[in-house]
Amino acid sequence: MITPSVEGLLSADDLARTAQSIAELQLSDGMIQWYPGGHADPWNHVEAAMGLATCGFVDEAERAYQWLFDIQRPDGSWHNYYTANGIEDSKLDSNCIAYIAVGVWHQFLVTEDRGYLETAWPAVEAAIEFVLDLQTKRGEIIWARHPEGTPWSYALLTGSSSISHSLRCASLIAAELGIEREHWIESRDRLVNVIANHPNAFEPKARWAMDWYYPVLTGAVVGDDAQKMLSKGWDTFVMSGKGVRCVSDRPWVTAAETCECVIAHIAAGERATALSMFTWVQALRDRDGSYFTGLVFPELVHFPDMERSSYTAAAVILAADALQGANPTSDLFTRH
Repeated sequence: MITPSVEGLLSADDLARTAQSIAELQLSDGMIQWYPGGHADPWNHVEAAMGLATCGFVDEAERAYQWLFDIQRPDGSWHNYYTANGIEDSKLDSNCIAYIAVGVWHQFLVTEDRGYLETAWPAVEAAIEFVLDLQTKRGEIIWARHPEGTPWSYALLTGSSSISHSLRCASLIAAELGIEREHWIESRDRLVNVIANHPNAFEPKARWAMDWYYPVLTGAVVGDDAQKMLSKGWDTFVMSGKGVRCVSDRPWVTAAETCECVIAHIAAGERATALSMFTWVQALRDRDGSYFTGLVFPELVHFPDMERSSYTAAAVILAADALQGANPTSDLFTRH
């Protein structure tokens, strides 16, 4: 593994400072806050851990995963939001729960430590089985359960797309360990079919950029169909020269969504577009290597107010890794 760099934009030292900004938000128990004094959620926590490991902060990433292992519920789930003092939001989000598989597989690609996969396997298996219990007969996955066990009534396209990638990574972990989990592969195939062919299966969230590019980012839609999907939403969500709108009808862009969209374009074979978009993100870089979450135009006001978030820094690192293409982790989101 080498710390990524993007020629003409960011050196390896630049990205190491970005990773350091994430490490500074990690508490002694391993939890990575969004921002100082903020909360953590399992999905963004895993994203931050992947950013750390990509830049050589392997021990910090391992502590991050250990925090999740330590607080995992007996049913395999995690609550939605945690603070340093306990649980902030108790619902059980299927997408957040499944994402542990992506992080653990990423950690293995960084370290090549099969023993670590064996250690992490019980947590991954329990999480995936919890999530698959929310899969409908058609194939979509309900987005959450209430803490007492009652499932919510609908599925989300972004969440189900992300889960499809988590299932792929979970299946790779199982295969590496010589464990048969054919039903995970079958469940992913059913889920991908719904994502690609039955958009009405999901609660309408057309205003949100993630519903636009996540099927491509996570490999549910590939090839020519991926290019067509990205092209279709470009004018709605992209502010040229600035970034990707989080929401289509609001004049503000976010670094994390832009970086994820960078990776989606690489996956669709559009690297030149991806590189151009990545240059726009650098307007949100602060002097210490961290990144502001979002920027409002034309006022050029940071939104939320001056927030620099750990998951945003991680998204920048993962996009740089995908652009450089030199590491075992570089194609985790681009070669499906």
